[in-house]
Amino acid sequence: MNNDEILVGYDGSADATVALDWALAEAGRSGRPVRLAYVFEWLTVAGWVGPGVAPGIWPDENARRQVEELVHKAASDAAAAHPGATVHGEVFDGPPALVLEERSVEAGLLVLGSRGHGGFAGLLAGSTAVSVSAHAHCPVVVVRQEQAGAAGPVVVGFDGSDPAVAALGFAVERAAQREAPLRVVRAVEPADQRRPAERDTDAAERAEVDGALARWRETFPDVPVTVDVSPGRPAATLVEASRDAQLVVVGSRGRGGLRGMHLGSVGQQLIQHAHCPVAVVRER
Repeated sequence: MNNDEILVGYDGSADATVALDWALAEAGRSGRPVRLAYVFEWLTVAGWVGPGVAPGIWPDENARRQVEELVHKAASDAAAAHPGATVHGEVFDGPPALVLEERSVEAGLLVLGSRGHGGFAGLLAGSTAVSVSAHAHCPVVVVRQEQAGAAGPVVVGFDGSDPAVAALGFAVERAAQREAPLRVVRAVEPADQRRPAERDTDAAERAEVDGALARWRETFPDVPVTVDVSPGRPAATLVEASRDAQLVVVGSRGRGGLRGMHLGSVGQQLIQHAHCPVAVVRER
């Protein structure tokens, strides 16, 4: 793998198929190759692992061979449906979250469904997605089956932290690729809940956002940008903003408007409740 590759956690489930479709569309805009990664966990695979694939108990080489056929067929079908795209499929052994985190070191982007079966059997909705989003070495996009491909803006949560600055850059680039507007959201405490000395800070909050946007406005002058400094809790504000968005982007952790919020709060709530795909971005 290389740092330009889009890695897709794939197990044949409906959510994984939607994640693959999202990754292929992203590859069509960026020209990046796509690699499907099925993580086969010996001794713990239970239930459905693919069309015609029985539960695998080590050393069930027949089950693993069927999994390889499933992944390679999915990669072949994806390449046939997207002429010009470079698509590979690979099967890895080990705990799914850990393996995907390790493989993310060499990927440029990791795309996951929010839940799955087979390689991700028995995991609750969002468990692998939240774990990988918290620890991956590259940006992670989580897609749910019921999320439609909206044509709205790319939304990014910004609080001035280093991860938020990285998230802003990621969001601007995606908006430019998609010819979509960018909406920058900064959530702040309502004025009546602030100390008196903090009640006139909205202008300063907006100025900090504008300062971070300056270089991106020059790089992508054709991207329409709006800045919303809104009272409210960051997670709830971003979930609401995701209703008419095609992608919502957040840093892995933050301060300021996202003060005290780590991935387990804002990011996890977005993964569980956002109305569009969620990108979690951190600096390498």
